[in-house]
Amino acid sequence: MTNDMNRTESKTEISTEALAHLGDGEIAYVKTIRSEDVPALFPQAPEIAPGLKLFALHAADGTPIMLTDSREAAIANAWQQELEMVSVH
Repeated sequence: MTNDMNRTESKTEISTEALAHLGDGEIAYVKTIRSEDVPALFPQAPEIAPGLKLFALHAADGTPIMLTDSREAAIANAWQQELEMVSVH
């Protein structure tokens, strides 16, 4: 019988820089945004009418990859780029 009170756990430390690059080029997520948020995320995008629900595909580090009006299109783009989709809450 083991005594959990005496068990020591080893902890692995990861640098802030390494954490920031975790999943680079491999992981992505889709985020629902409003058209009013587009200029901040996609400054090169043309002007879009206010009040629209859009979907942004983001890299693991939060970098915006693409903007679309369809969640399915964002997921398909991730799949085409061989990115693994993760759920972000």
